[in-house]
Amino acid sequence: MFGSIGMPELIIIFVIALIIFGPRKLPELGRSLGKSLAEFKRASNELKSTLEEEIRLEEVQQQRAEAAKPVPGPTVVTPPVEAATPVGEASVPVRQNQGA
Repeated sequence: MFGSIGMPELIIIFVIALIIFGPRKLPELGRSLGKSLAEFKRASNELKSTLEEEIRLEEVQQQRAEAAKPVPGPTVVTPPVEAATPVGEASVPVRQNQGA
C-alpha cells in the first residue's frame, strides 16, 4: 500500500504523531491531511486532462493543415503574355525630322 513502509513503521509514525499533536488534534490533523491529498489528486487529474486536451487539439490542427495542402499534380506552365500592339498604331517606328 505505501511501498516499502510496513506496519511497524506506520505504528511508529502514528505514535510519534500522537505524542507530538495529542489525542485531540490528531483527528483534525488527519482530516486536513485527507482533504489536502484529495485536493492534490483533483488538481493533478485536472492538469492531466488539460494537457491531454491540448495534445488532442494540436493533433486536430495538424490533420487539418495536412488536409488543406494542395494535391501535387502536373505543373502547367503558361508562356508570358507579351504586350500587344494596340489596333491602329503603326508597328514601324516613326522618324522625326532632324534638320529643321
